[in-house]
Amino acid sequence: MKSAVIVFPGSNCDRDLAVAFEAATGAKPAMIWHRDTELPDDIDLIGVPGGFSYGDYLRSGAMAARSPVMQAVARAADRGAYVLGICNGFQVLTESGLLPGALLRNAGGHFVCRDVALTVENAQSAFTSRYEAGEAISFPVAHHDGNYFADAATLDRLEGEGRVALRYAESVNGSARNIAGILNETGNVLGMMPHPERVIEAAHGATDGRRLFEGLVEGLLARA
Repeated sequence: MKSAVIVFPGSNCDRDLAVAFEAATGAKPAMIWHRDTELPDDIDLIGVPGGFSYGDYLRSGAMAARSPVMQAVARAADRGAYVLGICNGFQVLTESGLLPGALLRNAGGHFVCRDVALTVENAQSAFTSRYEAGEAISFPVAHHDGNYFADAATLDRLEGEGRVALRYAESVNGSARNIAGILNETGNVLGMMPHPERVIEAAHGATDGRRLFEGLVEGLLARA
């Protein structure tokens, strides 16, 4: 089982995500610099971390999405590798076209940094298989540009196809239909604004995020 975390200039959550991957898989992930053009052979799991790549100004994630390594991430996603984008990583995945929509400046223009209540909408994906559909969980958020936007037809399609993985229990940042995380068509790419990697140990104050990573490992083992 091979995992990797992409490292962009300015990222500050790459090591947090690497710790979560190692805790779940039992092996250290490869840390891949954004200018690299290849990923390890037969990579199973790729993390696109949060953390303000390129200073988190202008259109967040747009520059990172054009990093050479993102072409390798897209190829790996096409062959079925799991790709998890968190916060700034979610922005990168939309900007690179791996997920639809865009992340805009938060409604009200304020940075939001706190725990938020979430509802698990789809418990059928590998990312969410350790949760129950409709379950209430809590993850922290820390972003200025987490306002998910897509046109009405795209939102209808996402909801109709069960691709809304997580929804905010309240309006946090103005996201359309309170969407907090979405899946791609084949269910192997998840983008989400909340940070599950920050709640995997009791010492963090909560462990709701641990099951997301455990589900990924179970999904990979089932495919082996």
